[in-house]
Amino acid sequence: MIIKAPIDLQLTQMSGQTSQPPWKCVDGGFSDVVMVGGKPVLFDVKQSGEFIDFNFKGDVSKSAAISKLNYIYNLNFDLNGFYRYLSNHAELCEMSEFCNGLRLFLAKDEFECIISSICSANNSIKRWTKSISDIKEKWGKNHFNNFYSFPDKSVIQDLYEDDEEESLLCGKCSGNNLKSCGVGYRAGYMKKASELFTLEIDLSEIPKMSYEEAFETILKVPGVGPKVADCILLYGFDFKEAFPSDVWIKRIVSYLYFDGKDISVAKVRDFGMEEFGQYAGYVQLYMFHYARKSGLMAKLK
Repeated sequence: MIIKAPIDLQLTQMSGQTSQPPWKCVDGGFSDVVMVGGKPVLFDVKQSGEFIDFNFKGDVSKSAAISKLNYIYNLNFDLNGFYRYLSNHAELCEMSEFCNGLRLFLAKDEFECIISSICSANNSIKRWTKSISDIKEKWGKNHFNNFYSFPDKSVIQDLYEDDEEESLLCGKCSGNNLKSCGVGYRAGYMKKASELFTLEIDLSEIPKMSYEEAFETILKVPGVGPKVADCILLYGFDFKEAFPSDVWIKRIVSYLYFDGKDISVAKVRDFGMEEFGQYAGYVQLYMFHYARKSGLMAKLK
């Protein structure tokens, strides 16, 4: 079935948003297992002109599957309205040309987004996406012939952290530990985060919070600073007022708005949230990919 909302699936899937790794490339499209109302459903999406050709397999209604698809790809967001907003700002007006069809790629599993975002810190997109995929294949549930859901919080919490701990407690090392997936020092943070969301923080309460309350709550998670917290809130919970800021966004914002002056990452974050308001998350996403694709990134190195 054709879902009539403009999107560039390839660009969106491969944009490095920390909600999840890209879905599997299958027959010219993308496929993954998605939990819909607690049931595993295989989603298949392909580009059809500027729209999505969507098919699914699983014991859920068509309306439930479409609703979940609309959420993951943020298809109810008015992309053309956003482009009109960009066109009215001299600093932003070229971005839709370089990023046309790019949408938020929201979490199908909020806990997966949290672990993905922790894993992404000081890491390349290629490395963190492989690590998360490895975690899913090792400890997630297998659905529809090798499509894996993300393991539950309790599973991550009970894993060995590294070879040394596994050998000490198990008597041998068989790669049944988090560091075997290439997460490095982040393994300890992942285990502590799993414990926190099992014992203290209810994930289902976060969307009900104000942005400020949700931000302070996520900052309690070990290994999470302001940038990762904003990524979790934007890609995991659809808080579009988030403006994840790091050294690259700082350089881009400084170039576009502050004549190249050296400003702090914290100031850039505050500026982005105040300047762009409800569009802050989308502007950040488009800024980063515009800088990569236009050559601005290389100029700012």
